[in-house]
Amino acid sequence: MSQSTLDEDELFGEAANEVREDVEASLEQAGEALPDTDDIWNVDADNTLGALNSLRSALDTGDATDHLRDAKKWYTMGTRADAFEDADDLEADIRHVEEAIEDIEGAKAQVGDLTSTIPGLKNTLEDLQTEAEEADESEADDESDDVDTEDDADADDAEEAEAAE
Repeated sequence: MSQSTLDEDELFGEAANEVREDVEASLEQAGEALPDTDDIWNVDADNTLGALNSLRSALDTGDATDHLRDAKKWYTMGTRADAFEDADDLEADIRHVEEAIEDIEGAKAQVGDLTSTIPGLKNTLEDLQTEAEEADESEADDESDDVDTEDDADADDAEEAEAAE
């Protein structure tokens, strides 16, 4: 084997290692860009809408998608160049981060739907409660009117009885 072949193989090996390192670094950056578990689980809010808004903000994937794209780009280049001896771990890590990003984005969309639904639901329930309270008050007024009418009739009867005596 000639010296240039050894140098090329050595250079290719170094390049393959650098490509693997780039994939791993991009995957690590993607993982770091994902929301912190505590930010999602522990939310400070005074009401449901505040909690949902805080949660939606916490479900921001930041630059994770860009870092994942870089990892996939370098991974694709490395596999097409047959630069990796074993790339199963990289493929699994890429898939794992990709699924996490999809789950987070899906949860963020669901929280967004709830955020837009909850105020309308609150208004609907308040309207129903107001109507029920008004109906209860109306019934109470009607009953007190009936009691007043009966009391007035009893008083009139008593007055007539006294006058007759």
